[in-house]
Amino acid sequence: MSIAERYKYIQEQLNKHGYIRVADIANELNVTKATIRKDLRFLESQKVLYRTHGSATAANPHVMDISVQVKSHINTELKRIIAREAAKLIADNDSIIVASGSTLYAFAEQIATDSHLNVVTPDLRVAVLLNENEKIDVIQLGGKIYKNTLSVRGEMAATELKDIRCSKVFFGSDGIDDETGITCSTLEEARLTNDMMEAASQTVLLVDSTKFGRRGFAKICPLDRIDIIVTDDGISEQAREYIEEAGVDLIIAKTNGCLIG
Repeated sequence: MSIAERYKYIQEQLNKHGYIRVADIANELNVTKATIRKDLRFLESQKVLYRTHGSATAANPHVMDISVQVKSHINTELKRIIAREAAKLIADNDSIIVASGSTLYAFAEQIATDSHLNVVTPDLRVAVLLNENEKIDVIQLGGKIYKNTLSVRGEMAATELKDIRCSKVFFGSDGIDDETGITCSTLEEARLTNDMMEAASQTVLLVDSTKFGRRGFAKICPLDRIDIIVTDDGISEQAREYIEEAGVDLIIAKTNGCLIG
C-alpha cells in the first residue's frame, strides 16, 4: 500500500469511527506502529486529525467547561432519550445519588415513582424539581455553589456523603476514551463525583455518543470502575469494543434517527 493509500485509509477510519488507535491501524495495514505514527504526524500537520498518545481523533478531543445553561441546549433530544432509559434502573423504595449537569437534569425529569424514593444530589435544579414529588425525599448536599452548573462542590458536600449509602449513583461526563477513562471539566467536579461513587453500590454513567473520544480537564476514574454506561445508538463499534473489554455493561437507547446537534 502506498503512502497516499495509507493516508486515505486512515481518514476513512476516522470518518467512520471518529477515533483510531495506532496499534489497530498498524495491524490492519500490516505495517509498523512507527510508520503509522509518522503518517499521523503528517496528517496532523495538515489539520486532518488530532494526535494523542497511541491514538488520534478527528478533532481536538479536549473540551472546555461551559455553563449548564449552554449545555442544556446541546443534544437535548438525545439526553432525554438516554435519561428515559436510565430511569428504568431505579427500583421501588430505592435510594440514589443524582449528580449535576444537563443530562442529569433530563434524567430527573424522567423519574416517576409510585413508591418512596430517596434522592441525594448536589444539583440545585434537580433538588427543586424532584422536591415537587410527594413520594421523593430529597437530600440536598451543602457547600459552595458553582455557578456554571448550579450545583455545590467542596469539602462540605464530601463530608455529608460519608454518612450516606445508596444503591446507585447516576452521573455524566464531558469525555470518555479507552486510555484516559472518564473525565470532566473541573478538578472539583471530579473529586465530588468520586466521593459520590464511594457512597453508592453501583455506578451508572449517562453520556451521549458525542462524548466518546473526548477528554475533559480532570480525570474522574478509569473506565473499568464504571458498572453501567447508558448511551445512544450513535456510539461507534470501536467504542463498544473497548467498553466491553473493560467489563462495563452497556445500555443503548434507540434514537430512531434523532439528529445530533
